[in-house]
Amino acid sequence: MEPRLILVNLLIKLGVAAAVSSTLVRSLEFKSLLFREERSLRQKIYLVLWFALPITLGVWIRISAQSFVAGDLSFETALLLGVIGGRWAGILGGMLMALPATLHAEWATMPFNVLCGLVAGQLRTMALDKDDIWSFSPFIDLSIYRLIRRNLPTPRLFDWQIMFFTTIFGLRFVQEQVARYFPHSILSVNSSNPWVEVAIYAASAMAIGIELKVFNSVRIQIKLEEQERLLLHARMEALQNQINPHFLFNTLNSISSLVRFDPDKARDVISKLATILRRLLSSTDSFVPLREEVEFIDNYLGIEVVRFGPDKLRVVKQLDPASLDVMVPSMILQPLVENSIKHGLSSMVEGGSITLRSRLADSALVIEVEDDGVGMEAAQLANARGSGIGMANVSERLEVLYGDAARMTIDSHEGKGTMVRLRLPRLQTAGAVPEAFYEERSSTRR
Repeated sequence: MEPRLILVNLLIKLGVAAAVSSTLVRSLEFKSLLFREERSLRQKIYLVLWFALPITLGVWIRISAQSFVAGDLSFETALLLGVIGGRWAGILGGMLMALPATLHAEWATMPFNVLCGLVAGQLRTMALDKDDIWSFSPFIDLSIYRLIRRNLPTPRLFDWQIMFFTTIFGLRFVQEQVARYFPHSILSVNSSNPWVEVAIYAASAMAIGIELKVFNSVRIQIKLEEQERLLLHARMEALQNQINPHFLFNTLNSISSLVRFDPDKARDVISKLATILRRLLSSTDSFVPLREEVEFIDNYLGIEVVRFGPDKLRVVKQLDPASLDVMVPSMILQPLVENSIKHGLSSMVEGGSITLRSRLADSALVIEVEDDGVGMEAAQLANARGSGIGMANVSERLEVLYGDAARMTIDSHEGKGTMVRLRLPRLQTAGAVPEAFYEERSSTRR
């Protein structure tokens, strides 16, 4: 084959490697098989089929077209399967990809592919850090530089990157020698031009490097998404479990006073407090039915009524029964109710009332928490969302969970009271939908 035609085929080969790897990582099933440290036998077989079937087709096209050698990536893919899936995956994949060539009388292809898969799989077991596999680069000078820099403080001669690079070149040399001594027994592109020969060797390393770079970029993206999802979960748990410590101190003081004069009521308050703390400590769900939120608020307000007295704190509930099964963020109402008591009613000698409302409106759930307390001045109302832990807590959680799909509005008049209205998307699945919705929000924020 002419040197110019060889170089053209080498460039096409790199393009085929990039196209195949980019196409494969679009499949969720392939990615779930690819990025595993341990695989069952069934999973290894599936991984081999994902890798080997398109390359087997390329080998068949190469044999049919005769001159189209760029479609044959069986050598590189056998090595990839070995380092990613292990010895058995490399051997099985090498055998499968060699079938068309074996049927075409290229008898040395199958044992050579098996050798490549076996050697690469053995090399995988020698990697101290499996991340070295994904970060392989055909530019060996960088690996040599890292090896020298690492050996300066603590000498360590073994470098997996250099070893894999050497293995690729060594097996490519074996392939060339087999083709030289046994013509037509195996495919091997050779040239008498030394520069073209160097390009042939480099193309094999670069094809493997390209595929690993494509896979690694997707792997890094998945890891970043997982870290962001975990960060969102941690952030939500911190907001969800936030409760004013003064509430606990005041409740314990109320219990201390009731124990002497009204033991039955003290036991009732202790029971309500235990229910609240159990909910705070054991709940890991981001979403719960509105019914559970209302039950939690009943316990919370039951304690506050004991503290303030039934004449000073009155609770009114106007709840649409159809709205009680709608899923809402856990612990979303408590900060609003606490805010109404602390800032709206606590300073009023005659006390006041808190009204809870819920209703369905089109595809949304509307929740209102209203008090007839002191209200807010215009300047306070302008900064109401960011002032205080409670309001900032609710605002941030709605932003994290829903983005622009949820809305919180505050209507307050000085001396007349305050109403906080939440308009939330309607979710009515108690199982997988809230979690799926949460993950979808995570993806949307990216």
